[in-house]
Amino acid sequence: MRAYRRLMRDDPRAPLLPTSPGFWRSPLRGPRFTAVLGLVLLVGVTVLFGTGLLSYAAYNPGLSPVNDKTPDKGVLGFYLFAWPTDPHWLYRLTQGVHVTLGITLIPVLLAKLWSVVPRLFTLPPARSLAHAMERLSLLLLVGGGLFQFVTGVLNVQLDYVFPGSFYPLHFYGAWVFFAAFVAHAALKTPTALRNLRRLREEPGDLVSPRPAEPTVSRRGALWFVGGASLLLFATTVGQSLGGALRRTALLAPHGGADPGSGPNGFQINKTAAHAGIDRAETGADAWRLVVTGRTGTVRLSRAQLAGLPQHSAALPIACVEGWSTPDQWWRGVRLRDLAALVGHDDPPDLFVESLQRHGAFRKAALRANQVADPRSLLALYVNGEELSPDHGHPARIIVPAAPGVLNTKWVARLTFGDL
Repeated sequence: MRAYRRLMRDDPRAPLLPTSPGFWRSPLRGPRFTAVLGLVLLVGVTVLFGTGLLSYAAYNPGLSPVNDKTPDKGVLGFYLFAWPTDPHWLYRLTQGVHVTLGITLIPVLLAKLWSVVPRLFTLPPARSLAHAMERLSLLLLVGGGLFQFVTGVLNVQLDYVFPGSFYPLHFYGAWVFFAAFVAHAALKTPTALRNLRRLREEPGDLVSPRPAEPTVSRRGALWFVGGASLLLFATTVGQSLGGALRRTALLAPHGGADPGSGPNGFQINKTAAHAGIDRAETGADAWRLVVTGRTGTVRLSRAQLAGLPQHSAALPIACVEGWSTPDQWWRGVRLRDLAALVGHDDPPDLFVESLQRHGAFRKAALRANQVADPRSLLALYVNGEELSPDHGHPARIIVPAAPGVLNTKWVARLTFGDL
């Protein structure tokens, strides 16, 4: 095998195959170039994984099966905790960082894979059991990384072309990818740091024995990768900031329903028509909110709800796809006051049901700490006007720091009690 490699390297007449050292001729490849990209990914992927875990925790998946779209997680749910309501922009920040950083890192990931592609074709494929395990970890690392980034981008674009639900696919894929990533980082980070400290780059399997004429320096290539990441950042971050800056998010989906202007003129994730909401069900004569608790059940019309003490809260809407709105002024009845109507002086957990009959999160569960927060409302108004049908008329849930899907629209029933 060594003689074969020397022949492929030194004989210009030898056939050039991907397994040949001379096949990969770019003068840009080298340990230092790869080390820089690897260290950027070391930091970036760690932040991605951390914010991804926080995004999952924000759903309070241990509270009720309706919140948990990743069944049988077992020990992988070891870190879960009761999601807080302060600061009220917490989910907006963590999920905005997760999505924006993930898209920003795409050029770095692709450049890193390009820089080490010769190693994927080295022969023999396994020189020992340890080497075979390392190659298997690389397969999981490369495959898992591509899977996570591709499914994440498709989710942001609302293109669910992959089989199954996004939530369990992305959750389990993240654990597989990060486990391989940690193993790879433990093996390669010391080498990467040594490569950066060396004054001169030493030959290695990434350096071509017959490099082509350079058209750009390695520093120039790194600037190109950084510029591409900066461009993706600039055309993505606006969707997390919301408001007028959303127009700068050129990569965010813009083909959905137009929210229009005025007090209800902020982003809509799902319209009333898409959710199958019949206007006859939401009219003043037909709609009643059913509230159930310790002392029984009460039925309240919208006029009766409007006659109860009203409270206001300035809260954003933030969604798993990374988009969010600035704070909107919501007004309605506190959830803890509705709990008191049915005998709960200490607010318990809450099970919310929508008029929406199909689709994920037409039912949702909220923890007692979320119900008890004075800013958690059954909102009837937003920004001084009644809710529009697309924003949940006749009534919707709004809770600080909760993912958008837990802020249920077109509420039909509230059931207070331990879940």
